[in-house]
Amino acid sequence: MFDTRIRDKAAKVNHTLVARGQMIVTAESCTGGLIAGALTDVPGSSDAVFGGYVTYHNRAKIEMIGVDEELIEALGRGV
Repeated sequence: MFDTRIRDKAAKVNHTLVARGQMIVTAESCTGGLIAGALTDVPGSSDAVFGGYVTYHNRAKIEMIGVDEELIEALGRGV
């Protein structure tokens, strides 16, 4: 599904996280979940990827991941 370069970089991120005993959670908007998709396209990714959120609409950002509405109004250009 992903270009070899992206998949290789995702594998490196996953490997680094596992080596450090860490996991990642993504919160994505304009990428529509592509970062989480790339990370989970790598075999064994469940050892490095805890989960993710795709919060495209501003209300989703506020309600699902706690982004301050004033911050979105000041800096965001989404819907």
